[in-house]
Amino acid sequence: MTAFADPLMRGQSIEPVDSVQAAERWIAARGDQWVADSAYSFAVVDGGGLVLGQVCVGSVDRRHAVGWVSYWTTATARGQGIASRACCVVARWAFDDAELFRLELGHRVNNPASCGVARAAGFAVEGQQRQKLEYDGVRFDVELHARLATDREPVSL
Repeated sequence: MTAFADPLMRGQSIEPVDSVQAAERWIAARGDQWVADSAYSFAVVDGGGLVLGQVCVGSVDRRHAVGWVSYWTTATARGQGIASRACCVVARWAFDDAELFRLELGHRVNNPASCGVARAAGFAVEGQQRQKLEYDGVRFDVELHARLATDREPVSL
């Protein structure tokens, strides 16, 4: 609930996560997706178990071995390379264990920090999707990135 109270987390959940019951539903939905083999969510935690964020491989297409990566971090975890490292770890898991070949992700073009996460995690820019997302009546362009199982591991992390 603390993570979702951050205004920057708007849009990371279909329904507001503003109560214990809503948080429990949000967590249960992540487990249901895992069971359905449609998405795999991982909590990003520090050494003491404090939640720092989440990274997910979703929209899994088994026919083409493709998944969509999404991530978020709490306000206190931002700017420390945590999201980039989490994306690298989940990418390696997706390629090795989930047997995916291509991972995609997108971010609003007005979010340079998210672009930095993607690039540091080895996701190459592939293009721009015009006015793909809408928040509060405003449409945003999205920059698309992808990483392939055959790409080199990023060395900067």
